[in-house]
Parts: sequence; structure tokens; C-alpha cells
Amino acid sequence: MIRYIYADELHKFPRLAGSMFRDRAAQFRDRQGWDVKVNAAGEERDEYDDLNPLYVIWERADGTHGGSMRFLPTVGRTMVNEHFASLIGGGTVESPEIWECTRFCLAPGAEPRVSAALMLAGGEIMTGFGVKHFVGVFDARMVRIYRLIGAAPDILGTEGAGREAISVGLWHFSPRLQMKVALSAGISAELARSWFERAFGASARRSHAAA
Repeated sequence: MIRYIYADELHKFPRLAGSMFRDRAAQFRDRQGWDVKVNAAGEERDEYDDLNPLYVIWERADGTHGGSMRFLPTVGRTMVNEHFASLIGGGTVESPEIWECTRFCLAPGAEPRVSAALMLAGGEIMTGFGVKHFVGVFDARMVRIYRLIGAAPDILGTEGAGREAISVGLWHFSPRLQMKVALSAGISAELARSWFERAFGASARRSHAAA
């Protein structure tokens, strides 16, 4: 199942949160070789985790992390603007209708459908909060994953080549795309919507629809 949790609420889900940060260390430091900070508890955290981001987390039946993404509005501090501006010609991405998505992480042994479930949850954020686009930085290995899910981004800029390539992409949402990703996830649009409304209530969706 999908949970939507702001950073200041993670303490209510210690098993889920702890396993998420440990899985981030396993993916980004151990498997991908990134130069990231890992604390004494084996958790990968960075400065953007201190900005009260919204996490979308696939929770396994045992309460542990299966996969996750992190979201921040681009009107505040973001990784793409502070560390990857060169990928978009030195400019910045700032809009209340664009949120940044980072730290796409899958737990070891995660089912293939988890990636699609996370993307489906991202679509619920767009619909529920009036977000038009997500922006994010990704490496070459993610290109194939996005294509398989059916949620490939528009590329804004790329540095490097082959397996060393790093890109900035922009994602959008449409009903057609939602159906395609839902099929990949094996999750109905109604179930995905119920998870979002459990977290934020149906009023969030209605207020944006009326705006």
C-alpha cells in the first residue's frame, strides 16, 4: 500500500521510516556508488530531508519500506536548482505548479510493480494538489525503468554519455498516462485515489478542482 507522509510525521512510523533510510543507503551508496552521507544507524539522509518534504512510500505487509520518492515544491530550496542548474543551462526551475521529485528508491527485492505504484501515487499528488509537473534528476539506468512503466519524462538537459549520463526531466500527468501506469502497477485508479484521500481527505482534491 502507498503512504503519504511529511517528514515531521515520520516519527509515527519508525519501522517504515528507518527501513526507508537504510534502503536509501543500500541503493545510493552500496549499489550505485554515490558519495552520500550515511549515519551510524546505516541511514542515508541529506539536507533536503530537513526541509519537511513529502514522502510517498510503498509499505510492505510487514510494515517495512518497499520503495519511495521525496517531493519538495520548487518555490523553496531544491536539489535541481542548487546542485544541477548546469544541466538546464544555469537557470532555475521555480513555480508553485512544479514540484521536485528526488531519492527514487527501491528496496532490495522489490517487486517490479512498486516503481509503477510510486509513479501512480505521484499522479495523485498532481491531481490533488494542483501540481502540473514534476522535475527531477536521474541517471541513465532509470531511463529504461521509466519507459517500462510508461512514464518517461521530457528531457530538459543531459551531461555525460552512456551509463555516466545524468539528466534533468519534466513529468506531466494525464488520464491516459494514469491508465497506462495503473496497468503496470496492477492497481486500480480507485484504489490509488483512496490511499491519497486517506492521507489528505477528499477535500484537498475538491478544493483544487474548484479553483
